[in-house]
Amino acid sequence: MSVHVDIKNHIATVTLDRPPVNALSVDAMEAITRAFNEISRSREAHVAVLAAAGDKVFCAGADFKDSERRYSSTESNDDVSPVDLLDKGRVVRECFNAIHHAEVPVIASVHGAALGSGLGMVAASDIIIASERATFGLPEINVGVMGGGRYLQRMVGVYKMRTMFFTGRPISADEMYRMGAVERVVKHEDLADATAELAEELASKSPTALRLGKQSLNRAESLSVEEGYRVEQEYTARATSFKDSKEARDSFREKRTPSWTWN
Repeated sequence: MSVHVDIKNHIATVTLDRPPVNALSVDAMEAITRAFNEISRSREAHVAVLAAAGDKVFCAGADFKDSERRYSSTESNDDVSPVDLLDKGRVVRECFNAIHHAEVPVIASVHGAALGSGLGMVAASDIIIASERATFGLPEINVGVMGGGRYLQRMVGVYKMRTMFFTGRPISADEMYRMGAVERVVKHEDLADATAELAEELASKSPTALRLGKQSLNRAESLSVEEGYRVEQEYTARATSFKDSKEARDSFREKRTPSWTWN
């Protein structure tokens, strides 16, 4: 199994485990998509962590050998649907979408190089915690394909994105932090603890508030300031119809730990 899912204390951890460099095969991307779709439907998970096994590479990007085997010959790959033959980008697109539109906040815990599609998964997340050894890049132009510039633009802005896209050069976690894309850069050996600390903080919040908040932010992101804020106001009104909203105010006023009910 190239993708492992563990849910504990309301934290779902999705771990890519495909040695030696965690390259994304079609099967791995489909497994990640299923994992985040199932997390979205689960009441057990309040927050998700996207992580990867190994010590040096978070994800080296797409596994080109796997894609070539899968799509190069229709005669030898009768199990590949016509939809996938005509739209070979569907699988990776749905993988990114599952992360970006997950119903819970997603923390990317990046321990090493996040390249190509690996960077796309990170950019589709909500918050990024990085090891001091992490790097981020879109090297696709160097191997004859196009990279995920639009996802990278969420992290660094249009001009830096274009520089990275056209040069293929990676940048460090510290530089990503200076541009505001990475929330925190920590010592390599402290990454798991730093990720867990943030995940536990988020998991303690109202699960309904987290999900409504994630929906509102996703809907508002591509809108104008005025339209986006109107969307957030609508979600505020929806949130106050749940008992958890009143419980949040009551527990704050009474200086006690809140008790969430999903109602």
